[in-house]
Amino acid sequence: MSHTVAFFPGLLCDDRLFEAQSRALVADGYEAYVADFSAAHHESLEAMALDALADLPDRFSLVALSMGGYVALKVIELVPHRVERLALLDTNARADAPEAAARRRGLLALSEKGNFKGVTPRLLPLYLHENSLQQPALTAAVMDMAESLGPEVFKRQQAAILGRADQRDMLAGFDAPVLALCGRQDQVTPLSLSEEIAAIAPQGELVVIEDCGHLSTMESPETVTQALRAWLQK
Repeated sequence: MSHTVAFFPGLLCDDRLFEAQSRALVADGYEAYVADFSAAHHESLEAMALDALADLPDRFSLVALSMGGYVALKVIELVPHRVERLALLDTNARADAPEAAARRRGLLALSEKGNFKGVTPRLLPLYLHENSLQQPALTAAVMDMAESLGPEVFKRQQAAILGRADQRDMLAGFDAPVLALCGRQDQVTPLSLSEEIAAIAPQGELVVIEDCGHLSTMESPETVTQALRAWLQK
């Protein structure tokens, strides 16, 4: 039976976030599972984690980006024995700093008033490296993911993220291969946060993707896939 690699997407992202990696790993002989965190009852990270766990085999490898990383760390908190190895991409093991939490609450308030605009062209430079901004198919895909998931999913996901705890101590007790991967120019979850994850995890490893922003799997798909292939051999 082939080994399952689970993929947990970020805020307002779907299976397109991991399209290149899941396709490549299936071609390598792995089973790929991409979680969907858009259900109406996904109002907490734990609800997202439990739904994914119900679909997954007893043992699996876990790849997670941004918000997906917060859900992945909840999985490690709940059932560490089920996760063979963990890849945390462009994410953060800390709770929100006060200013980040305030920013999320402001976005939630705007959304409650019906002012949700998704990922607009004006916001793209926050998520993507300047080179990626010159790729129309990529920018269109990022905006379309957000638009297709919409304001209700945005509100639930932001509320779930707001409630998360600091998971650094828990991560320090997870003694399995942990890949911390980050775009060097990530403005959402800066490289220092991935450096911290790699340092905290007993078997942590850091991979930095050059000329890359927050959505590394879409911006540098082949480089990320190669990093995952190496991690899967550990």
